[in-house]
Amino acid sequence: MPEIQDPKLKKITVTITEGGQTKEIEVEVPDEGDLAWPDQAKTKYLGKPVQRLDGPSKVTGRAKYSYDMVLPDMLYGVFLRSPHARARVTNLDASAAEAHPGVKAVLTNFSREVRFAGQELAAVAAVSEEAARDAIKLIKVDYEVLPHSASVKVARRQGAPQVGRDESNVREGQAREQGNVDEAFGQAKATVEAEYSVPIRLHASLETHGLVAQWEGDDKVNIWASTQSVFGVRDEIANAMQVSPQNVRVLCDYMGGGFGSKFGARVEGVTAARLARMAKAPVKMMLDRYEEHTATGNGPNAHAKVKAACDAEGKLIAFEATCWGTSGPSSGWGLPMPYIYRVPNSRIKLQTVVTNSGAAAALRAPMHPQASFIMESAMDELAYKAGIDPLKFRIDNDASQVRRKQFELGAEMFGWGKRNPKPGADTGRYRKGMGVGAAQWGGGGGGGSSPSVTIHKNGTVTSRLGTQDLGTGTRTYIAMIVAETLGIPMDRVTSLIGDSQFGFSGGSGGSTTTPSVAPAVKAAAEAAKSQLIGIVATKLKADPKTLKWEDGTLVAGTRRLGFNEACAYLDADGVTAQGRWVGALQGGSVAGCQFAEVEVDTWTGRVKPLRVLAIQDAGYVLNKLALESQIIGGVVQGIGMALTEDRIMDDQTGRSPNPGMEGYKLPGILEMPKIDVHVYENPTGRVSGFAEAPVIPTAAAIANAVYHATGFRVRHLPLTPWRVLEAMGLVEE
Repeated sequence: MPEIQDPKLKKITVTITEGGQTKEIEVEVPDEGDLAWPDQAKTKYLGKPVQRLDGPSKVTGRAKYSYDMVLPDMLYGVFLRSPHARARVTNLDASAAEAHPGVKAVLTNFSREVRFAGQELAAVAAVSEEAARDAIKLIKVDYEVLPHSASVKVARRQGAPQVGRDESNVREGQAREQGNVDEAFGQAKATVEAEYSVPIRLHASLETHGLVAQWEGDDKVNIWASTQSVFGVRDEIANAMQVSPQNVRVLCDYMGGGFGSKFGARVEGVTAARLARMAKAPVKMMLDRYEEHTATGNGPNAHAKVKAACDAEGKLIAFEATCWGTSGPSSGWGLPMPYIYRVPNSRIKLQTVVTNSGAAAALRAPMHPQASFIMESAMDELAYKAGIDPLKFRIDNDASQVRRKQFELGAEMFGWGKRNPKPGADTGRYRKGMGVGAAQWGGGGGGGSSPSVTIHKNGTVTSRLGTQDLGTGTRTYIAMIVAETLGIPMDRVTSLIGDSQFGFSGGSGGSTTTPSVAPAVKAAAEAAKSQLIGIVATKLKADPKTLKWEDGTLVAGTRRLGFNEACAYLDADGVTAQGRWVGALQGGSVAGCQFAEVEVDTWTGRVKPLRVLAIQDAGYVLNKLALESQIIGGVVQGIGMALTEDRIMDDQTGRSPNPGMEGYKLPGILEMPKIDVHVYENPTGRVSGFAEAPVIPTAAAIANAVYHATGFRVRHLPLTPWRVLEAMGLVEE
């Protein structure tokens, strides 16, 4: 979509110095609602593959994360955690810990009602982590240990120990029904009934949760946080410590991932701030892997008993599902069903099962990968039972015109038509198969971001915004937008982010950061450019309307002023413009699909992904290289969900036997297939968020490929060798 050549203008007042005197002039700047993204056929940066500005700092180790912070006289905070899944603390004596050498502060005002193993009971700040860990061992705790229900399987049993004091472990959600489900099933040509499940998964971010807190007096604090929400941390700390938000400075220059688990200061952040104020010294509280995997949130599980039917034309006519899962000791579990495909008659029942286990947290595309695996598995089974090609079956039942085209394009690129249509037709020990799955995501943004762009007298430019870079390349695309708008090299732009003293910006979740931030940055850069033109025109005594901006050059009649020459007319402070969100520049509702080919070792049950093709649209693309990287990252996470990831709970102890990177299996480089990315051109002229979408269909596509390879359906993730052999009837549970 080409940029508007003659936008509507509004007047603002700018103060300049001329002849040694300051005066105010009126400058015309574009009205935000009349802006548009430039045509990428003419752009230098936007829509092109641009390497990240912070890449060299990250690979050389110069980038400093919260975990890397070391301040003078810094203390180290450590939690004492409950070993029991359910208990009441009847007595807690921390006197020995308080007297231990090197201990500077102790907190014991945590809940005495234990709801899961790993819950915080006390915290210590000491001169070293070793001293702090020694001290917490000295804290004496008396428990009234109570019966627990740490897994969904146990919690759903009749007479299972209650997780809460008065409520049932199984809580019925509101049933949803449309159409006449029973009548539709009676008219079906083909019907499938099956049960599917996805286990609890963990975020496993490279950098663990935590922060460093340093007070200046009793009412002003600096926070270095690994967070997805700089201002969320600010406000939570301010509220907990009862200080003004303006007195809480939060910095997050770099962070090692969050995937939905790092919103707000959380208990570890507030505890660090409290310990730091008590000890009158900075406190660093970064969690270890055991804590990370037990107490910082997880991606909920999902079980579903499904019944689905289609008519003689291959139209999905009825869908019924009873779904259940857990968010830990609290309610709030849900599942978007039926997923993606249109069905006129449906009946959905949801059950939240509370358990004595760690609480849930958003995990990249919350609950959508779970829903995708269940729905896509049922769709696959139904297609084969009806004797219809499973890809055609999806196309015929998908209301999205974009995704139908993506399916057709992907089939051609992947060689879908060359596959043997009969599942299990391959022979020999190693058998290959293909599968497919689809994705959708909202991808929209919202108001609130308030960036500033300053053009300096020396021809450099600085943008400032308090947003965080989750690892998606926010810092880079901000600089790209500014450089593109001004027509200058990117190395002339400094993109400053991750500081609550800069302009406000929201949290990074739901793929909303880019469509929220980018339009506001564009508006700020356009306003700064217009102010520069107006000031130069005034000093040249020219009509601003006669000046034209051409690729970083200001054309004034016969004169051509390069960017540096134009900036030389500015005062010492340069010119600064604020930006605000422009709804017309952002879009949403991205679609995608993925094809997977696997090889199954029928002797061992091992599933080896061979290749994955991801077709994804993303609206107006800012950085093609970052887009492709995000899609590959989503596929990698989907492979982990498909093959290895499973947070296990031991019913007897109520504890997880596989916390940490040794027991919780993540796929590595040797497990990665060939991943091809195709960015589907869907020219909306609007920026959309897309990073959630690529993780959604991968596990479903791989599971469907396993069925095509073997002729045996594995309905429960992950697709471990044992489960594959069990489906083939070679082993028993």
